[in-house]
Amino acid sequence: MASPLADKLRPRALEDVVGQSHLLAPGQVLRSIIEGGTIPNMIFYGPSGVGKTTVANIIANKAGKKLYRLNGTTASTADIKEIVSQLDTFEGRNGVVLYLDEIQYLNKKQQQNLLEFIENGSITLIASTTENPYFYVYNAVLSRCTVFEFKPVEPPEVQRAVERAFRVCAEEYPGLTVEDGVAEHISFSCGGDVRKALNAVEMLVLSAVSSSEVPVATLQAAKEVSQRSSNRYDRDGDVHYDLLSALQKSIRGSDENAALHYLARLLDSGDLISPCRRILVCASEDIGLAYPMAVVVVKTCIDAAMQLGLPEARIPLAEAVILLCTAPKSNSANVAIDAALADVRKGKYGDVPPHLKDGHYGGANKLGRAIGYKYPHDFGGWVEQQYLPDELRDRVYYHFGQNKTEQAALAYRHQQRAPKPEQK
Repeated sequence: MASPLADKLRPRALEDVVGQSHLLAPGQVLRSIIEGGTIPNMIFYGPSGVGKTTVANIIANKAGKKLYRLNGTTASTADIKEIVSQLDTFEGRNGVVLYLDEIQYLNKKQQQNLLEFIENGSITLIASTTENPYFYVYNAVLSRCTVFEFKPVEPPEVQRAVERAFRVCAEEYPGLTVEDGVAEHISFSCGGDVRKALNAVEMLVLSAVSSSEVPVATLQAAKEVSQRSSNRYDRDGDVHYDLLSALQKSIRGSDENAALHYLARLLDSGDLISPCRRILVCASEDIGLAYPMAVVVVKTCIDAAMQLGLPEARIPLAEAVILLCTAPKSNSANVAIDAALADVRKGKYGDVPPHLKDGHYGGANKLGRAIGYKYPHDFGGWVEQQYLPDELRDRVYYHFGQNKTEQAALAYRHQQRAPKPEQK
């Protein structure tokens, strides 16, 4: 069975790797480590198709140690024990390098089996993962490794790999021609995934060769074989939370264009519920008392979106996002409740003042409940009396925000509590 084009073109030297210049450019830490020849325990973290396995292979090939490969999706405890058993053999006398792909799929016990040998240097671990290792890798393993983050490859860098792939294909299929714009389109449509781009090249070439004696890779065909969108998304992964975080921070920062961009990426992936929840949170957390009606309007937009479903849901959600971006901002309510919760969690709550306790039962007066309570409406809406427990009587949680609505409320507060003639 013929190897996929992506495997045939897998770089064998660092100079052939596209992208990851922040790691592999001359003078960068990872490049220096590789060239230095001493291999520490490492974890490569990043999305699929960006060179993690390629770089790991290059490093492993440079090592003067026995190389073993495991994949976390299929590896068992027995596989790990078999590798450990090789440490006492002639081949393992200098230690071994274990390249462990998709380490996040190993359970805690499997990862623990490696600890002793990683720590004493018998096994050098080079692991790769598409998931955040700080969430999915056992802490004891993580603390013994250096994490390097791989990023999606930029389109110009992907295009280098795509053009190289077409040159290789042209050698195999003489007469193959490629229309202008094909390489660029594939490079931009792969979402920074070089493997995806090379797979698209392979499909395009095979289609052209099978359909004509004079094979031509056309732009129209490239659009058909390329995946629909470059949008990376995983509802359970980092990208999901990164997009939601970017959406909220863009709303908070009053940048409606950025917020609409992140909303579009979430909706384009088919996720409707997550952005709805986050937008509703923003209405209270970030706009809050500066525009109290925002949460009412946003809730209405979200209800409409949920009833409509996609694609029409995009319209009321866009309204909600633009409204929140252009509205005045206040987090005073959020700060206030967090401050109150902090006191409660520290055990600072005290007893409810007696005059505030429930007095609607027989014997309440004998217990001193509700005695001395002043009914504010009998005093024009406000009367001075203590509401907080004695231990917290002077505590201030809420501070009026510097926006029109809250400043109007503050002015009313001052007016309400100003001494009245009859109270002098």
